[in-house]
Amino acid sequence: MSNRFIKLLEKGQIGRVTTRNRMIKTANGTSFIQPDGYVGDRALAYYEAMAQGGVGLIISESCGVEYPLGVQHPPVQFHLDDDKYIPSYAELAKVVHKHGCPLFIQFQHAGPWNPTGLLPIRDTRAASALTEEELPGPGFAVPRAMSHAEVLDYIDIWAKAAERAAKAGFDGVEINGGTCHQINTFLSRVWNRRDDEYGPQSIENRARFMGNIVREIKKRLGKDFPVTVLLNIVEYRHPLGTTLEEGVQLAKFMAEAGADAIQCRAHSYHHRDGLIQPEKVFYPELPVDPPKDLDWSRSGKGALVPLVEAVKKVVRVPVFCACRLDPVIGEEYLRKGKLDFVGMTRRLLADPKLPNKVMAGRLEDIRPCIGCLHCIDVRNKNQLLECAVNPGLNKEREYVFNFQPAAQKKRVMVVGGGPAGMEAALTAAKRGHEVSLFERNRLGGLVPVAAMLKGFEIEDYLALTKYYVTQLAKEKVETYFGVNPGASLVVGMEPDVLILAAGALPSKLEIPGSGSKKVLHSARLHKQLRFFLNFFSPKALQTLTKFWMPIGKRVVIIGGSIMGCETAEFLIKRGRKVTIVHNGKTLGDGIPVEDLMRLIPWLDSKGITCYTEAKGEEVTNDGLVITTKDGERRVLPADTILVTLPYFPDTTIAKKFEDMVLETYLIGSGAEPGLIVNAIASGAKMGREI
Repeated sequence: MSNRFIKLLEKGQIGRVTTRNRMIKTANGTSFIQPDGYVGDRALAYYEAMAQGGVGLIISESCGVEYPLGVQHPPVQFHLDDDKYIPSYAELAKVVHKHGCPLFIQFQHAGPWNPTGLLPIRDTRAASALTEEELPGPGFAVPRAMSHAEVLDYIDIWAKAAERAAKAGFDGVEINGGTCHQINTFLSRVWNRRDDEYGPQSIENRARFMGNIVREIKKRLGKDFPVTVLLNIVEYRHPLGTTLEEGVQLAKFMAEAGADAIQCRAHSYHHRDGLIQPEKVFYPELPVDPPKDLDWSRSGKGALVPLVEAVKKVVRVPVFCACRLDPVIGEEYLRKGKLDFVGMTRRLLADPKLPNKVMAGRLEDIRPCIGCLHCIDVRNKNQLLECAVNPGLNKEREYVFNFQPAAQKKRVMVVGGGPAGMEAALTAAKRGHEVSLFERNRLGGLVPVAAMLKGFEIEDYLALTKYYVTQLAKEKVETYFGVNPGASLVVGMEPDVLILAAGALPSKLEIPGSGSKKVLHSARLHKQLRFFLNFFSPKALQTLTKFWMPIGKRVVIIGGSIMGCETAEFLIKRGRKVTIVHNGKTLGDGIPVEDLMRLIPWLDSKGITCYTEAKGEEVTNDGLVITTKDGERRVLPADTILVTLPYFPDTTIAKKFEDMVLETYLIGSGAEPGLIVNAIASGAKMGREI
């Protein structure tokens, strides 16, 4: 394995700091800070687990240099704006260093950045004043211009934050001048309209504010104290956006100011998260003109690497980026000299032990990030960070540091091989139980169906099923297929514990004419797809659906939540004329906001009609009769009426077996229908409790 990942696993150097390998955990928000501003045990456990996993360097989450003006997620965002917080941050440095991992902290000031729209009206400050009409898209608060004296004050504020970090034991700091934070309002001509030495008249002037921050930190903490910077090397969708040539020069100025490493980013205006997740440019489909200068040959993976290459030509310090990189791709880029380090965030949230597993040659044991953006979605709602596939994230004390073998070994029978059942079986087996798993079709439940509907370029659901299949075999879980366990089988197996993860029940369409052949329930469609998946791979079946499906040309979808919207996307790409009828006020419940902001305009561009707050009244030979929210009765022509209404719990199966097995439990969608994150969390919890 050392030969396969010879570059990825070699030590690196950033200033005086030696990294254990070339993998960097880049900064991301967690909402783990305590309400009083101190670090707290949840954050300590999270970062200790990350350090224990073997990553080369951790850059802890974006930390405000001023509070509350310096953060966009109060009160759940780190801020080191007062000496009183130093001891709690020292505890953070201590737990990370305990595992031999160096630790930097990323500092930021939100400036006008308000991507969630949750910030109250406040004294928002930027390089220059902009009116609401002049703001470059959604996600910003109207700023006033910083005076010359305030500019100097903020250089001091940034330097003092770095001093506190050094006192707390951090090995270095990263200065975030990316996205549209305070510093970038000086770097970018989109924001900067000043007429002093910090104005846009030259690249040197634009770089002066950030450069002076770097210089001041070096002046106070010594030239050998590591300071890295994060920059928008290029900005899109605005005529005044930073060009690649300008971004390279800005990076050169930062290196000359004393920066010890440069993290490259791109930004795109008019979308809340810009290009932080470059693969999402391909959602719902590849645009005709994806941002130039970037590499789109791998569906977004490594998209920003050309920016790193461009910067490396003019600086002598390490340069890196984070853009859906994985160990294999990262090694390739390192060997070609295109990167100096490999930045990762989401993959390490899914499996903090990824680096150690790479070192041990156990790539098949890495729990895969499926790219669903659930982590970003909950964070942008100021909720605790979660990962759809890693139930231990934000529960590290319980799932990592206190994972205990079972006090009493039991025979455990799991019925249902979806995410909940597979996770329950795997967790129980890891704790020493004797586990058998029964599945009527194939492992994965609806995951292969979801993979086929969503596509394979962006979200990797097939990797998740493959992971579980491998891990269940390693833990010697006996798996039985084509079996629908009845009373005799359960009695014959004599389990001590019966876990039922057989799924939920679909809602019925109860209106006149609902028995028509035009009506197709999602459960029946899923059953058909799962049948064909016995003969074709999800990728092959997806290709075949482009030629034929048992669905008419005109489709009315009843239900506009995640299932209805994603099905609409799938059908539109296969030439169907789609109409959505939804009884709620807004479409897309369950879809991450970042995806929804792309999907809804795309649906509009395809000419689909959506009726919200509407009620289905009757199915006729012509189609579906509805009452609109305005009380108008309307007939929607349809060849197929596809029902994607919410599912509900199936408690009948539990009642069937509860008298046969002393410990009978219902988990997953059968207990409470939800998303994949809920199913996996349910299975993990059950596996730990038995």
